[in-house]
Amino acid sequence: MFRRQRKLCLALLLIVTLVPITRFSRFLLFPPGDGKRVEIVELGKGRPLKALAGDLEARHILSSARLFTLYARLKGGDARLKAGYYQFDDGMRPGQILAKMISGDVYQRIFALPEGYSSYQVAEMLEKRGIFAKDNFLAACRNSALLKEFGIDAASAEGYLFPGSYNILPGKTELEVVREMVQRQQAFLKESVDDRAKAKGVPVQKLLILASMVEKEAVLPAEKPLIAAVFQNRLRIGMRLQSDPTALYGVRAFAGKVRREDILKPTPYNTYLIPALPPGPIGNPGKDAIDAVLNPAAVPYLYFVGRGDGSHQFSKDLSSHNQAVQKYLKAPAAAAQGGK
Repeated sequence: MFRRQRKLCLALLLIVTLVPITRFSRFLLFPPGDGKRVEIVELGKGRPLKALAGDLEARHILSSARLFTLYARLKGGDARLKAGYYQFDDGMRPGQILAKMISGDVYQRIFALPEGYSSYQVAEMLEKRGIFAKDNFLAACRNSALLKEFGIDAASAEGYLFPGSYNILPGKTELEVVREMVQRQQAFLKESVDDRAKAKGVPVQKLLILASMVEKEAVLPAEKPLIAAVFQNRLRIGMRLQSDPTALYGVRAFAGKVRREDILKPTPYNTYLIPALPPGPIGNPGKDAIDAVLNPAAVPYLYFVGRGDGSHQFSKDLSSHNQAVQKYLKAPAAAAQGGK
């Protein structure tokens, strides 16, 4: 009788011991899914591990919040977790999830704003990436309270969005992203531009308008000071700027080719028709274009035309320019038509 009771006790002890161990082992070795379910979770500073684990269980990333909390504490990881947003899927084992948070392998959704892109182009890129709706981003660029906050005397933040990379985390609004872009531009202007612009007597608005035009026209960085010189030489003698990208701003994207009907289309920005600068920037210039306007090349050029390879032929008089147009535009076009 005693022997039977002893065997029963041992069996129960083994069951009590082995069942949790087996369950714990299965928990560590087998994820709850096949990796198709993806969730982004925020681990805020001071957020208890237990609460995070519960969130992961509710989202079916973990099969047990209690076992994950136990595992993290056994590994000494509960005190080493780094705050941030994390992307997990249901095909990850608990060890992989814990290691990610200990190493700080946070989720990033990087968006790069290219130099020279207009707010319209930026809005289209954001919409294609599934980050923001185009119209909502453009509305944020026109937000009157934001413009007033940064002292931008214009209808839009066009020209004041700093080209560069941005990590657009879940929950960020269009207005918050525009504010970050403007803040970066303002910081750059204050640190590297304002004093130089003031010394040269160039208002910041005029500087950004010219820099945006230079950015749109230039393909080769080395030509930016030359193009800046052409525009400033023309302004000096009261000559129309006749910049192709200005004829298309707000109408359609500039892709290097402008039709006759484009340059004849009356818009406030079309420098073929208006005898001055456009009322605002036509894009968001980068550092090189801004520097080019502040330090234009010392050349007498008044004209330039594309050679077809990204570079430009510069001329100081109309006769030389017409010859360049014939060589680089009309002759190749005629040859192409003759070959059809």
